[in-house]
This record gives sequence, structure tokens and C-alpha cells, in this order.
Amino acid sequence: MSARQKMINLMYLVFIAMLAMQMDKEVLSAFGFMNEKLEDNNSSTTEKNRKAYANLATKANEQDAKFGKLNKQAIKIKKYSTDFYNYLGTIKTEMTADLEDKTAYESMDKTEFLNSYFFKGDGYTQEGQGFIDEINGYRNNINKTLGKDNYFSASLEKRFNTNVEIDTDGKKVPWLKYRYEGFPLIASLTNLTQLQADIKNTESDIISNLLGGQLESDVSMSNYNGIVNLNKNAFYPGDKVTGNVFLGRYDPNLKPSRVILNGQKYDNFEDGSVVLDLRAGGVGEKDITGTIYFMENEIEVPVPFKSSYSVISKPNAPVVSADRMNVVYRGLENPISISLPGVPDKDLIARAPGLKKTGSGKYIMKPKAGNEVNINVKAKLSDGSSVNTNTVFRVKDIPAAMGTIRGQYGTVRMPKTGLGNTPIGAGLPDFLFDLDLQVTSFKVKVPGQLAIIVKGTRFDRAAKKALSKSRRGDIITIYDIKAEIKNNSYKLKKVLPVSIELTN
Repeated sequence: MSARQKMINLMYLVFIAMLAMQMDKEVLSAFGFMNEKLEDNNSSTTEKNRKAYANLATKANEQDAKFGKLNKQAIKIKKYSTDFYNYLGTIKTEMTADLEDKTAYESMDKTEFLNSYFFKGDGYTQEGQGFIDEINGYRNNINKTLGKDNYFSASLEKRFNTNVEIDTDGKKVPWLKYRYEGFPLIASLTNLTQLQADIKNTESDIISNLLGGQLESDVSMSNYNGIVNLNKNAFYPGDKVTGNVFLGRYDPNLKPSRVILNGQKYDNFEDGSVVLDLRAGGVGEKDITGTIYFMENEIEVPVPFKSSYSVISKPNAPVVSADRMNVVYRGLENPISISLPGVPDKDLIARAPGLKKTGSGKYIMKPKAGNEVNINVKAKLSDGSSVNTNTVFRVKDIPAAMGTIRGQYGTVRMPKTGLGNTPIGAGLPDFLFDLDLQVTSFKVKVPGQLAIIVKGTRFDRAAKKALSKSRRGDIITIYDIKAEIKNNSYKLKKVLPVSIELTN
């Protein structure tokens, strides 16, 4: 070749070399820019993970039964991840310790640092073997924490794999040599930053799954029960039964921080629910109101509740009624009870001539003139409607009283000497009311003698004189007895006579 041709060929070689050098610098810069992006991503992912860890810790503090175990797993994962991440950061710091400009990526083409740091002849340095052990240890610790055959075992194996690699010639090459021997400094630096990114992404995936899995369990339909909510808890025949049926989630691990029930602090909890243990109280409509408080993100959240129930009179005996036996007696204070199951006494009004209320559901009936009295009862029901009923009672006079001697009725056998000093009485045998009758006068008829009128209850002189003429076996008749009810102006219609057969 001529000298000119040789010069041209040389110029072509220099040009090609320059192109090659320019291409290498662009590649080095690309690695540098990629490393910057990874560093930024790691920072944002670290902040995201910090919030997730804090959120899980808060939930564990509020609901330990539900989130406590998950939080303990998260604490271990955070420690393993932080230790491994900082270990890689230490290696990266040593790699760039001698560089004045940490962003001069085009000058980071040397391979000496990791070649001497990781490798020694055909083997590894202590640092090189330690690097492999750190990767394997992190993967194994995470798998152990999550449990055997966990959801992330495959991704952990892929991200933190140190198995033998196959090169382009099909030869087996140890993983560390395949990934780090002979590579420019910036390429190895980016490779380590990518490994740090894998750690942060692993943390994010696991924490999201721990929280998400619990939330998915919370909203699972198996945790829901059908709840029947009636508009009221007591109905009358013919009423419409109205209300709602809806789904409510039951969680035995969800425990309130506190409960206020009917204005008072209440501490009876069991399996995630408030166990009611109340006294029913008096007859009528009763309310159950209050607030359940739960902790959420360290803030106490109130959940109000309200319900009601009806208290009705407890039956203590069967109700048996005799037809036409609704009777009240003239001149007496007849006690009457009036109530309606499910209706409080304040919502019940009873009216009738001579009817007077004496207590809750208790009345006195003192009938006026006439043979019947109608008791009208009006009650206001819990649904706002009302009922109006009438009950008719027959009015009867007090039956005829009977004369008595020594408390005995009819014909009484006794000695003549005792009769003169024994008071004459009057009574109502088998009457429903225990009346205190006082005799005011009576007539005495001794056989063969004129009838004697006596004032008071005992024989006077005239009566005793007539009695003295009687003989054994005579029948002494006490009749036309006048009597009155003590502390009562009612006039008895009649008092039947009493007879005494003398025994001497």
C-alpha cells in the first residue's frame, strides 16, 4: 500500500476507536442515570413502607387479637430488610469513596474494586462469600418469618437467587462471577442499587398483603349474619309486622375501647359483642340507647345504637271468667284492677260513675243508683293508636244479714241463764266482703209472753223478766233485728231472725 493509503486506513482505525469510546461513555452514563432513578424510587418506597408499618402497628395497638400477630411478623421483616439494605449501602459507599465527583459516570469504567473486593484467584474473598451469605440469609429469614409455602416464596427466590448461571456459551458460571466480575464500577453500583430496590419492593408487597389479607377476611361474606330489625318488639293481633332485614358483620376479635349504655359506663364484653344484662323494670315501652367506641388510627370513633322493647305484665295465674259474675255491691267500696298487657298505667284511662283510682292499676268502685254500671277503658298503644273498651257490671244490694247468738246462725241450743247475758249479733255468712255489722235493736218472743222490743245488743230488764217465765225446751225467737254497717251509711234491707232452744 502507498503511504497515502496507509494514512487513510490509520485514520479509519482511529475513527472507529473514537466511536467505540463514545459508545462506552454513553453506556456508562445510562447506567448512572438508571442508578439515580432507582435511588429516587427507593426513597419514595421507603416512605411508603414506613407509613404502612406505622399503620399496622396502630391497628395492632387498637385490636391486638386481629393485628397483633401480623405486626410481629412485620417487625421481623422490617429488621431483616433494614439490616440487609444498610449492608449494601456500606459496600456502595466503599466503592465510591475515592471519587471526588459521585456523578461523573463516564469515568466509572474501572473494574478493579469489586474484582479485588469479591474475588481471589478462582475463589472468593471473605467479603465475597459474606455477600452471598447475606443474600441467602435474607431470603431464608423472610421465608421463615412468613411460614412454609408462603405466598412470596417464589418471588423471593427470583429476586434473591444465587444459583449457578449459564453464560452465552452454555457454560455454568458461579452467580457472583457472572454478575459482578469484570463489570465497570457504575454497572456494579447500579446492580447493588437494584438489589436494594428489590428489598424495598419485597417489604411493600408483604406489608400490603398482610393488611390486605386481613381486610379481605374482614369483608368476607362468611363473617356476616342476617339481622332482623323490627320496628317494635311487641305486636297485637291484626297488627302489621314491619321492620328490616340486613347484613351485619360479626367479628369476635373486634373489641370496643369503651361502651356507654343508657347513660352509664358498661363493661360486659364477650367475643366482640356487648352482652346485655339489664332489669326489665315496670310495664311499658323501654329504650336501650348508647354508644360503642372503637379506636381507629389512634382516634376514638363513636358508633351510636338505639333499640326498644316492651315490658308486659307477667301472668301468675290463668284467667278464668264466670259468665254474668261481673258484680259490684251497692254501698260498698268494690276493689277493681284494670290493666292492659304492654301498655303502661300512665297510658290507660278508666272512667265510670263511682269509680276512683287508688294506685297503679288499682281502683275502687262505689256504684250509684241503677242496676248496671259501665266501666270505659281507653288505652294508648305503643304505635300511637288507641283502643276503647266497655265492661258492664251488675249492681246488687248487699244480701240479707242473719241474726247470730254466740256467732251461730239459725237455731241455737243453750241454757236460759246464758241467753240473758249473751249479746245478739248479725252477720253475712259466705259473703265476699268482711263487713262489721252492729245490732241496734231487736224483738224477743218468749212462748206465752208478749214480744219485747230491746234497744242495743243485750236483753234488758223486761226481756229478762219474760225470759224467766220460759221453760226447758221452749224456743225463744229473736227477730226484727235492726243492724247497721260500722262507718257506712248504707241501710241493710233485712236481718233474718235467730232462734234459741233452751236446754234448762
